[in-house]
Amino acid sequence: MSTIEINAEPEAIAIEIAKTAVVMIDMQRDFLEPGGFGESLGNDVSLLSAAIEPCKALLDAARQHEMLVIHTREGHLPDLSDAHKAKVERGDPSLRIGQLGPMGRILIRGEPGQDIIPELYPQLGEPVIDKPGKGAFYATDLQSILETNGIENLIVCGVTTEVCVHTTVREANDRGYRCIVPGDCCGSYIPEFHEVGLRMIKAQSGIFGWVTDSHTILTAMNI
Repeated sequence: MSTIEINAEPEAIAIEIAKTAVVMIDMQRDFLEPGGFGESLGNDVSLLSAAIEPCKALLDAARQHEMLVIHTREGHLPDLSDAHKAKVERGDPSLRIGQLGPMGRILIRGEPGQDIIPELYPQLGEPVIDKPGKGAFYATDLQSILETNGIENLIVCGVTTEVCVHTTVREANDRGYRCIVPGDCCGSYIPEFHEVGLRMIKAQSGIFGWVTDSHTILTAMNI
């Protein structure tokens, strides 16, 4: 199976499996579990849990078809040298980036909270991109990895829909990648933003990409 057609909005899209990567954005304990950065901002982190099982099913299928799977983690160096002051000092969270929380220092690389949740943990050989910003291309080697593997299409999943997922899709779009976003594999602390974020991606004949769901992708892959 080299080429599949995926039903999506605004229209179906045909992709070559060998030229497609699954990018799993920031499915980290700090965002999905109590005691992390997401909760420190006053969010109900349980709202993101609905995306876990669809993401797991998609990961299983991608691995079965030997697709490139890439994981990202937002986080900063222990000395915060890559964390802009405006980001660290923004708002009034109960715990700021770098402060000690129940899962270690908030959003600091190497701390338990900054790592990916066990249900979606990377397998050996799958690249893990540590990024200091919202987008997965900023200050990372993501584009180099994609170019080395001959990737033209991205299936983008993760959290949150309107922030890190959206930023990554926009960055990828400007770099010439075709982005497919399975909505049930994404999540937001604000359901309205999730829905609007997906609508923005597929608006105006797919200005940023295509929107579908995991079941439709799995069906196209004969899973």
